[in-house]
Amino acid sequence: MTTSATDGTEESGAHPRFAEAVRKLGLDDLLPSIRRFPEATRTAAEAATALGCELSEICKSLIFAADGVPVLVLMDGSSRVDLDLVQHALGAEKVTRARADLVRETTGYAIGGVPPFGHRSKTRVLADRSLLDHDIVWAAAGTPYSVFPMAPRTLIDHAGGTLVDVREQSA
Repeated sequence: MTTSATDGTEESGAHPRFAEAVRKLGLDDLLPSIRRFPEATRTAAEAATALGCELSEICKSLIFAADGVPVLVLMDGSSRVDLDLVQHALGAEKVTRARADLVRETTGYAIGGVPPFGHRSKTRVLADRSLLDHDIVWAAAGTPYSVFPMAPRTLIDHAGGTLVDVREQSA
């Protein structure tokens, strides 16, 4: 695969901003493990299907607005975020799903390609403990077509995440 000016990705398949962040973190050995697919992997289900892995092995990077301030929540692909639990964890008055323009403004990436780290702005990060149920999870590499594998604890550390329980419980 070659670098392409038309689609904004580089040879690794990662978004250039994400690839730069990976290099700054000294994780250059991660770049060859990034997988780029011809079909979109913007949802957890699409990524799990493309990879042939369990839905819960996908790490979703979701932006919410807590009292108007962006916050990143890392959640396993088979679970939903409980906004009340996020609100409690942050001590916020109100938590809502962020609009697409706020996601792009905060992270530098479009919804469906937001990685867990390497964002344009520093945000508070909450990581649900369910991610630790796996040896490896897959997360977006800055595009809706690329993902990378990483040990959950390492991923959470690089994201600057705080471990919390914010997974919606099934009734």
